[in-house]
Amino acid sequence: MAKLIYSAITSLDGYVADEDGRFDWAAPDEEVHRFVNDLERPIGAYLYGRRMYEVMVFWETAHTLADQTPYVQDFAEIWRAADKIVYSKTLETVSSARTRIEPVFDPGAVRQLKATAARDITVGGPTLAARALEAGLVDELHLFLSPVVVGGGKRSLPDNVHLKLELLDERRFGNGAVHLRYRVRA
Repeated sequence: MAKLIYSAITSLDGYVADEDGRFDWAAPDEEVHRFVNDLERPIGAYLYGRRMYEVMVFWETAHTLADQTPYVQDFAEIWRAADKIVYSKTLETVSSARTRIEPVFDPGAVRQLKATAARDITVGGPTLAARALEAGLVDELHLFLSPVVVGGGKRSLPDNVHLKLELLDERRFGNGAVHLRYRVRA
């Protein structure tokens, strides 16, 4: 059975975007990016809401841009190789291969996907992740804490969800970022 993993880059005070919707402060440096690439390499599918998909679809053509670093090209290849499911009632078409639109997030369908998938799955974006967390679908959390406090914005974790977590791994990076990997305990 595949695991469902929620992965997010967050400020130290728990936001994925500041009050103006900016997240440029979360851009990973080369060391962090290469680590993320290694985490994402075995992923078979990405689950996104519309907004997160619109941010991530950049990776469909990132490899065609001039002067991309090898680690950026590597991530673009990893992203293009995985399936993508976009949950949206408003998006009518997608601009990436291996992508389909689902009008509603159905926890039962995600349970079935986990049961039949040969590779792990990630859920991207705090709004969709909140729904997956509330439904008890998330098996692991991978949080990258950036050494910045933004004071408000879009929270990385939902309110009113209580989880018991087991720390599986941690890593410090030269830029002050920290990766924390947790398993959700029953």
